[in-house]
Amino acid sequence: MERERISAALAAGAPGGAGLLFPEGGQDEFWRQVNETDDYREAAAEIREEGRRLLGEPILEPTYAQFATFERTGRRLAYEQVYFAKRRRLNTMALLTLLEPGNEAFRGALQDIVWSICNEYTWCLPAHLRGAAETDGGLGFAVESPEWSRRERDTRIDLFAAETGFALAEISVLTDGALPPLLRSRIEEEVVGRLFKPYLRQGPYFWETAEHNWAAVCAGSVASAALLLLPNSEALTTIVGKALGTMEHYLAGFGADGACLEGIGYWNYGFGYYAYFADLLKQRTKGGIDLFRGDKVRRIAEFQQKAYLDGGTTVNFSDSAGHAYVQIGLSHYLAGLYPGIAVPPDALRAPYADDHCSRWAHALRNVLWFDPALRGADWADGDYYLPDAQWLVGRKTTGRGRFGFAAKAGRNDEPHNHNDIGQFILTADGETFVCDLGSGEYTAEYFGAGRYGYACNGSQGHSVPVADGRGQREGARSAARDVAASIGEEADELRLEMADAYRAPGLESLRRRLEWRKTELPLLVLEDECRFGDAPGTFAERVVTRLEPVLRDDARVTLQGLTGRRLVIAYDDGELEASVGRHVMRGHDGRDAVWHAVEFASRRPKTAHRVRLEFRFE
Repeated sequence: MERERISAALAAGAPGGAGLLFPEGGQDEFWRQVNETDDYREAAAEIREEGRRLLGEPILEPTYAQFATFERTGRRLAYEQVYFAKRRRLNTMALLTLLEPGNEAFRGALQDIVWSICNEYTWCLPAHLRGAAETDGGLGFAVESPEWSRRERDTRIDLFAAETGFALAEISVLTDGALPPLLRSRIEEEVVGRLFKPYLRQGPYFWETAEHNWAAVCAGSVASAALLLLPNSEALTTIVGKALGTMEHYLAGFGADGACLEGIGYWNYGFGYYAYFADLLKQRTKGGIDLFRGDKVRRIAEFQQKAYLDGGTTVNFSDSAGHAYVQIGLSHYLAGLYPGIAVPPDALRAPYADDHCSRWAHALRNVLWFDPALRGADWADGDYYLPDAQWLVGRKTTGRGRFGFAAKAGRNDEPHNHNDIGQFILTADGETFVCDLGSGEYTAEYFGAGRYGYACNGSQGHSVPVADGRGQREGARSAARDVAASIGEEADELRLEMADAYRAPGLESLRRRLEWRKTELPLLVLEDECRFGDAPGTFAERVVTRLEPVLRDDARVTLQGLTGRRLVIAYDDGELEASVGRHVMRGHDGRDAVWHAVEFASRRPKTAHRVRLEFRFE
């Protein structure tokens, strides 16, 4: 967008400050309603409960040993648990100060945590500081130098530095009278020094042209803080202009179908921060710049309702959780903009303490944007094909229960990539029978050379074939071909050619067909055809589940659910030999989790294999 247009829109718009969040005024009245009305009772009670807990605990500061752990071991959790606990305290005390402005305990606790965060050595996570000045022990500083600190040479801005600055800026303008002048000055000093000046004078940062969540979160947070704190100026115009350019890159990461290849969790994150920035910009320019216009943005907004199979059970391809609550504020806000948005049920509202990263922007807007007049319903039955992502998703309710199916073709160079072409998921009554393992514990190796040794990332942890002992490979060459999908009254179908993902010598073709038959008790038919050249090869199917499989004598494998439902997998035992393997992975929360692989292996090498599996719910 042209600089002149941005400058003119800002000049004709509103000033910064709390008025951007309450354009009609009435901030005090809003918080009184949150305090006193039943509509907000549960959310307010959760915040108060967390506040009472935190008042009884001291502020824990991260140690040097915790900071240095990532560089030594690649492990992140020790530092991040302390870091995010401080953000939880900041959010909680800020919200309680707004809810109870006369409570000196909450006000004092807010002041203390603001002071503590302003004093942090860096707002970035150590995992994002490799090669940065913040971790360079070789830097020297001469007395004669005009530099006052290493920050003037290079300041890294990562997701959480940007979020922290945005949070402090918003808290500063909302709690104005609760913060002494020195603390408000410290916030301004730190946001200018850690975000605005580096953004304007250093860089460019890699995320300025990224096509994933980093673009929206980093640029959106920096620019949101500027919209709240800065007067109309050349600096504000430049920051907004840079952020708008980055948002174009972010949107370019989506196909026309609006699917977020990183999964619903990163949709909430990336698109959430896109929306938070877009709203502040729309208010500051009095509608002069509206990033919510356009069919593509609307389709991205509609992605959420296509990414759930039943209740909170998600289509968790990529580094995404198998169960996720919704950000109710973001959901209600988008529903107010776009008629086609499905309002999620209140039961899926994310509890206040659900976000382990304790993001202020989510926490505030889950209260501020919550619309008591909107009452959602369970996800409606529906079938969706997202042609750019190559996802097929279906929800079906019958007299026998609720059932879900999802499958993907795609490619193996997606954001937060998994080697998972041909992957599928099956659910019944909110329980997942054939699963995607989702994300593991984030470490240096997880995002490094060893990424695909993790079962959740490599094809060994997905329900995809093994061709002559080989799994899928990562990279742009590993892409599905000849993809075709159909949706019908009685059945949905996905077909794909996936041989390119294997790089197996002699493998000429590997075609998968998945047919989801929407009967009273739905049935999935899987058919794979594998063809080698002159030399015969082996072939095996793998089915991944978190339920313990039982091998039966009648060419059946049973997956028994926890609620009485079971899934029976039928196979040809004349051609295939079934076996079960028990495995353990380190989950995203750092705890071990058990998963099982059911393998159906060809009994003899052949130049052509044709395999059929039937998955029937009982």
